[in-house]
Order: sequence, then structure tokens, then C-alpha cells
Amino acid sequence: MPKKASAGSPSRASARERLLAAASELFYAEGVTSVGIDRVIEKAGVAKATLYNAFGSKDELIRAYLQARHAATRERMTRELAARYATPAERLVGVFEVQGLSFTDPAFRGCAFVSASAEARPGGAVEEESGTYRTWVHELFHDLAVEAGAKDPKALAQQLVLLYDGAGIGAWMDRDPSAEDAAKAVAATLVRAATAP
Repeated sequence: MPKKASAGSPSRASARERLLAAASELFYAEGVTSVGIDRVIEKAGVAKATLYNAFGSKDELIRAYLQARHAATRERMTRELAARYATPAERLVGVFEVQGLSFTDPAFRGCAFVSASAEARPGGAVEEESGTYRTWVHELFHDLAVEAGAKDPKALAQQLVLLYDGAGIGAWMDRDPSAEDAAKAVAATLVRAATAP
């Protein structure tokens, strides 16, 4: 008698979950435009009709992929900042340490939203989801800057967002995880200057 698969095993994952996992791996590694739905379907081990039943279109599959990336990034950032740092000023600098956790991953290929936006036509799911993600990044830094008592939270947030973007691109393009250390050092200087009495 065959063994029953456990609830967490791959054979028990729903077709939607398998499609999203396959799309996430392929889209992140190779790009949302260059990866066709046939490759996603093959990797997920489902029928083409299953993709359309679950997502409706490739554009909606891309949307679900980007939403999942955003949710994972937001959850990790929230969890790690709360666990590692005691003050808002420490968390402002700590964002770069949390970001840097992904820099040493062999599969790291930079920001999924930057990559998808570089490929996609204006309008559609990529632009919408990237806009939502970018709003979150700006709000993360702005809210922490306000909590830290920055004299000009908007200006500090803008500087730190640019630094965050640069650290991610530098770590990916230069294959240099030490971008985290450089970004943290610059962030610490900016935060000290912005919050000094």
C-alpha cells in the first residue's frame, strides 16, 4: 500500500501553489518577459488550462509572483527589524543589514521589481505591483525617520531609498555582498546627521 503524502509535501501542494512556485523561480532567475507560460506549466507539472483557471492570464500570474515577493520582503523586514533593533534610528540603519541577508544567497539576482520593470511595457500588472512595492519602501523609511525624530523625514527617507536601491543593484551587478557594509556606514552617517539635536 503506497504511503500517504503529508500535508506539507510537494505532491499535496495545490496546482496554484505549484504554478506560483515555478513562476517565482523562473521569473526571478530569467525574467518575466523571457519566460513563457509553457515553461512555467512544464516546471509546475500542470495542464495549460490549470494556469488559466488559477490565474486567468500570464499577466495575472506575474502579478501574483510580484505580490508574493513583496509580501515575503515586507514580512522579513518587519520581523527582523523588530527582533534585532531597539530604536527607530537603529532600525533605519538596520534596514540595510536585513536587505543584506539576501546578498550572499547564490540565487540572488537583485530586486525582482527592478528586473520586472526593466522588461515590462508601461501599464499592466508589473507597473501596478512595482508602484505598490515602491510606496512601501518609501513609507518604511519615512515612518522610521519620523519615529527617529529626523528634522526632515521626507529628505532622509529619499536619501535612504536611493541608498537602498544602490546597495541592491551593487550587490547584484558587482557580485559583492559587502555592499551591505558600505550602505550601512553611509546610512549611519545620514541618520546621525538628520537626528542630531
